[in-house]
Amino acid sequence: MVNEILDEVAHKTEEHEFYNPLPEGYQKGRTKYIIVYGTVMSGLGKGIFAGSLAKLLQLKGLNTTLMKFDGYLNADAGTLNPFRHGEVFVLDDGTEGDMDLGTYERFLEKDITQNNYLTGGKLFTTILDRERKGTYLGRDVQFIPHVTGEIKRFVRHLAVSSGADVVFVEVGGTVGDIENNYFIEAMRELQYEEGRENVCNVALTYVLEPGFLGEQKSKAAQLGLRTLMAIGVQPDIIACRCDHEVTRKVREKISVSSNVPFERVVSVHDCESVYFIPQLLQEARLDEQTINLLGLHMRVKEDLESRGKWESFVEKMKKMQKEVVVAMTGKYTQLRDSYASILKALEHAGTNLGVKVQIKWIDTTELNEKMVESELRLVDGIIVPGAFGSRGAEGKIACVKYARVNKLPYLGLCYGFQMALIEYARNVCGLREANSTEIEAKTPHPVIDILPEQKSIHSLGGNMRLGGQDIEIREGTFAYSLYGSRLARERFRHRWECNPQYIKMFEEKGIIFSGKAPGREIMQIFELPRNLHPYFMATQAHPEFRSRPLQPNPMYLGFLNAVINKKFP
Repeated sequence: MVNEILDEVAHKTEEHEFYNPLPEGYQKGRTKYIIVYGTVMSGLGKGIFAGSLAKLLQLKGLNTTLMKFDGYLNADAGTLNPFRHGEVFVLDDGTEGDMDLGTYERFLEKDITQNNYLTGGKLFTTILDRERKGTYLGRDVQFIPHVTGEIKRFVRHLAVSSGADVVFVEVGGTVGDIENNYFIEAMRELQYEEGRENVCNVALTYVLEPGFLGEQKSKAAQLGLRTLMAIGVQPDIIACRCDHEVTRKVREKISVSSNVPFERVVSVHDCESVYFIPQLLQEARLDEQTINLLGLHMRVKEDLESRGKWESFVEKMKKMQKEVVVAMTGKYTQLRDSYASILKALEHAGTNLGVKVQIKWIDTTELNEKMVESELRLVDGIIVPGAFGSRGAEGKIACVKYARVNKLPYLGLCYGFQMALIEYARNVCGLREANSTEIEAKTPHPVIDILPEQKSIHSLGGNMRLGGQDIEIREGTFAYSLYGSRLARERFRHRWECNPQYIKMFEEKGIIFSGKAPGREIMQIFELPRNLHPYFMATQAHPEFRSRPLQPNPMYLGFLNAVINKKFP
């Protein structure tokens, strides 16, 4: 019956090769698009470049938003190993995304949603669901036009839902990768349909600077750009990544070989902070160039107040003299991107308080109590970040004990909350075998356990507490003094919790649970009294996900303030 209906519909439908579904309310030309591609190699900082240019346009009074394409076939980033892909950034709506989503939120200082993130897995799941429902009217579903059509639908849907003047699209990976070919083709088609006046193509490329030669080489960049041009995408702007400022000679070579005017071939060399990149792009007049290319002059309305605040933040960052050292104690320390949001949150809070934060990376995998003293004696504060699994857990517990006993400012994040409770149960409450059921399933004292209603869910992520959640803050606590409110909102990503059966014991032994889930016995923040410790606080949340350059997270501010007071009394 279904096949007969589809056959009848297909018979009455004019046969053509276009598949171009438009969201309701979409107006061609209302939204402009900037597509950012990478050549030569991955990891060039496409997200940082896109976020920086989006920030400049935002300061021009334009409504901007950013989105990311990732070619891998995972539905989202939730099951990706941090060693391979950096941190998993969690949006308020619970989306587990690429770390570039965090870059977008921090630059624009506003939340984004699942509409800003598309993976190959998410895309093909959508396509197969539609195929089963007969959406394609009996057609054989092909990469062109159906896969590319669904990608364009996703992009235009964001344009409508966000109301943005400019939508930035970051195409993950590198030109030439099999897994992003269909994304690139979709963006080529987008320009064909929207018109060149509505789409700006930006190519990030890498300029080699071999130490043994002592000069910059552009050939790899030229070849990468030619690969992009060979598949139908002509760059309008080329951003050249390099350790040092790219020479005029090299930029001229790239300009000639790519048909891009010299003034739109710019050097985006390494800076001390990513927050200096917008200024670098502004000095190259890239914001003006983009406005000219997209005909946005009539929409520009300088936001002088926001510009002043942003520039003050950047200038303050440049002038900081004081330094503090914070230990990052984890098991992913070989790949610093695993803790990208924590590093940014420390940078935000440090700039606000006028200090540079230097990180001492400590791998806890082989760490024990005998080694802790030598590793931590010269640091000013300790962070135990989020993680999963048992590897490195005992090393983290040893670090927690050192911080507690030596009154060193301590901030526990997610797993660091759990490890701190285990340490306290063992060494203060006398439960020597206390543990988490994640680490030791048959521990006699499961002070950390998975919630009862989650135990019947077996899929990874299905039993995860994800996304933005309200926290009820207890009045009179240090947490209340930091947040200044009885209700706070933070983002979560975890499976295990403080076992409710042990809450009373912890409280009797001095722990203050200063934040909990509204209406439930789910503990989300705890602290030690100020007369026992200058700053010993842990949260089941990831407060770094809500930290912004101009709005540092309260828990990081409190932590660094304690660090400063201890080092510079």
